Amino acid sequence: MSFINENFLELQDSYLFSDIAKKVAKFTEENPDKKIIKLGIGDVTKPIVPACLEAMHKAVDEIGTPEGFKGYGPEQGYEFLRKAIVENDYQARGVEIAEDEIFVSDGAKCDCGNIVDIFAQDNKVAITDPVYPVYLDTNIMSGRNITYLPVTAENNFIPELPKEKVDMIYLCFPNNPTGTVLNKEALKKWVNYAKENQSVILYDAAYEAFITEENIPHTIYEIEGAKEVAIEFKSFSKTAGFTGIRCAYVVIPKELKGYTKKGEAISLNKLWNRRTCTKFNGVSYVVQRAAEATYSEQGKKQIKENIQAYLENAKIIKNGLEEAGFTVYGGINSPYIWLKVPQGMTSWEFFDKLLEEANIVGTPGSGFGTHGEGYFRLTAFGTKENTIEAMERIKNWR
Repeated sequence: MSFINENFLELQDSYLFSDIAKKVAKFTEENPDKKIIKLGIGDVTKPIVPACLEAMHKAVDEIGTPEGFKGYGPEQGYEFLRKAIVENDYQARGVEIAEDEIFVSDGAKCDCGNIVDIFAQDNKVAITDPVYPVYLDTNIMSGRNITYLPVTAENNFIPELPKEKVDMIYLCFPNNPTGTVLNKEALKKWVNYAKENQSVILYDAAYEAFITEENIPHTIYEIEGAKEVAIEFKSFSKTAGFTGIRCAYVVIPKELKGYTKKGEAISLNKLWNRRTCTKFNGVSYVVQRAAEATYSEQGKKQIKENIQAYLENAKIIKNGLEEAGFTVYGGINSPYIWLKVPQGMTSWEFFDKLLEEANIVGTPGSGFGTHGEGYFRLTAFGTKENTIEAMERIKNWR
């Protein structure tokens, strides 16, 4: 008899975005003449920029020759990409990170879930609510004790420090789903808490490229002492359009330690390296060359143009919703806009009415947690034309 991991039975029956896809597919089948505008899932619409495509073509030609064929690459990522990451994402911001503290991966979603492998099951985990579902679901799968930190308008979407000691803390800023941010002073409080309690912060900075305001950290390592307490996740998906070809990276500083039951300090960098070598064969050479090209002069210029276009969409959505009478958050340092649904309506009821009557798809806030109820997320990753049309529809519908 094969026994299952019964922690999976504690999960909801299906993943949030799968539920949305099924609803949209059913509506489309029943209403084939309707034009659906999708502002729900955080997938990009702009193609991969020319600099990255050119790098991929060159890499494909290279590996098609006996001299250029690569075979298995280093599990941690090729040196050329890790070097580019260090120089552009950290040294350029005055932060010292070593190449062997970078681990290139096939996506931040995978990393945020897989990182739990190196932590004990009995660690207490603090997770904001609402939250990106992967943080919660992977810890439920692992059977961990979870403390929820409400993030609402009442506390300006700034989570309060846990009242009890926790061992692992998930933070995502700019935040998914609320689109809000922490400034350096607020983030410093979390670093101090982690140092005092020997906790580890799991910091998802996938949307840092959308930051427009001063005093908002682009990496947690801008905060003094963070290398002793934080693991950082970064992604090329939303910045460079890599949602389909998959590339991201994890930063685990060598100063960061975990502890055995006997109190012995162990390098988390060393543990993650061992886990990576065992369970992962690395991101393809072609994809890593494309990722490297995001740091070229042309790549930076082209990607900046795409991000500016998405931020313009966010502004259109934010202004349009406010004109329609909605209370709106986010959309300034983030591609996500978080709106309060009309009083007396649940977030799923709002989803259904928006789909059926305005033919627009968003994401119900309750899908991100209990404190997401009463809110709704829209994304700026559509085309400008569809974004403008969606706001006109909402204003007319409202």
